[in-house]
Amino acid sequence: MKPWFLLFTLVPIAGFAYIFWHSWQILPFPSPVKWTVVALMALCVVIFFCNFIFGLDSKPMNVSIALYEIGNSTLFIGLYVIMLFILLDILCLIHIIPRSFLHDSWIGTLTVVGIIAAFFIYGYVHYNNKVRIPMEIRAQHPLKKPVKLVMISDVHLGYHNRKAELERWIDLINKETPDIILVAGDIIDGSIRAVREQHLEEDFHKFKAPIYAIFGNHEYYTGREESIKFYHDAGIHLLLDSVANVGELTILGRDDRTNPNRKSVAQLMKEAGPNHGFTILLDHQPYHLEEAQKAGVDYQFSGHTHYGQVWPISRIEDAIYEDAFGPLTKGATQYYVSSGIGIWGGKFRIGTRSEYIVATIK
Repeated sequence: MKPWFLLFTLVPIAGFAYIFWHSWQILPFPSPVKWTVVALMALCVVIFFCNFIFGLDSKPMNVSIALYEIGNSTLFIGLYVIMLFILLDILCLIHIIPRSFLHDSWIGTLTVVGIIAAFFIYGYVHYNNKVRIPMEIRAQHPLKKPVKLVMISDVHLGYHNRKAELERWIDLINKETPDIILVAGDIIDGSIRAVREQHLEEDFHKFKAPIYAIFGNHEYYTGREESIKFYHDAGIHLLLDSVANVGELTILGRDDRTNPNRKSVAQLMKEAGPNHGFTILLDHQPYHLEEAQKAGVDYQFSGHTHYGQVWPISRIEDAIYEDAFGPLTKGATQYYVSSGIGIWGGKFRIGTRSEYIVATIK
């Protein structure tokens, strides 16, 4: 049995079974009402798995949106319900709260519902608050004039982040009057149908600065050729293992590591030539950061991690990546791994943030 199958199927199923059992125990209702509540909870879990197994593109758009939001939000809410029930079990074992708190209890039920509701109302509001991150980047060589960038990653447009949200983000970014916009992958969440039916490629033409972007792993979920065409129709300068000279900047766009035959950072630097300007590497997934340092890249911008989206997943990300979020310096190379402006799954940020970086290179 493959480890990923165990992680993403058996572990969640066991976790939700734990939730169902505890919910049955704590609810102060007759059995028919308990069965109804647990059945509705189970339906949300079934929707989550069916979204992955059968997809959403064959259904009406509004139905697909509802199924995405319900199913994927269930995963995040379920994580916190599991943690809360584990905490309550521990408190019962050490006799801080009575066992009756978890059995046919109005007080227990209202406490659990209230805590979970508070967390996820906060998480939703916090997600919608896009944090502006000002940044000054020092070039080792003189520039004729400062260059202003807006850098974003993990937009995840589709059933989840839709037209109205994209338009709001466009307004935020245009107000910065950047010279260039850089996107470190995952513009599309995974469904080309979802972005095409909303005509989101048209919205990208509302940006008032040129956009240079790379693929993330989600563009490969969408389909490589479909994603290439969308980027083209959106007027995005797609850098797939290619180099662009923009004024005094040299932008290295690396293909996502989903492509096992992508070019190395050293190969991209070689293509940049000896007279390149200030080099910015766009590499979606922040693995093997030492490659940029060894190749002499000035600055690397990555995304992908979302910094776990919610605590404590962020702590797991810290264990996986050398830099799961934020700035890092290795030798003369500077790095920034963004937690993303958008998000996958549920629209919740707990212990993390949605951000866009406003950087000036001097």
